[in-house]
Amino acid sequence: MDIRPIKNEEDHAAALEDIKGLWSAAEGTPEYDRLAVMITLVHDYEERRWPIGKDLDPVQAIEAAMEAEGRTQSDLADLIGKSRATEILRRRRPLTLSMIRKLNKAWHIPAERLVQEYELHA
Repeated sequence: MDIRPIKNEEDHAAALEDIKGLWSAAEGTPEYDRLAVMITLVHDYEERRWPIGKDLDPVQAIEAAMEAEGRTQSDLADLIGKSRATEILRRRRPLTLSMIRKLNKAWHIPAERLVQEYELHA
């Protein structure tokens, strides 16, 4: 059974494809065991990547995505602009619709989480 940790979006997509191919495996077979392990790995990755159970505001969701994917403030700056990234993370500027769309598309942060109101600092 050649199984590796899920570390990024590519690994995640491959694991989902693997699960799809194993979905009808009969219980008690090696394929069923592989399916169970793959489901566990995907669940763990998704919990770290998109911590839905936690009550994260948009900035916390961005920070969680950065941590889960090993991204930096520089990566965020490449996506939305350097000064904007700094202002967003310091809670001095609200996310715009354009920023929300970029974060949702590029980093797969749920838009529902990013559109929530959150506290800004003066």
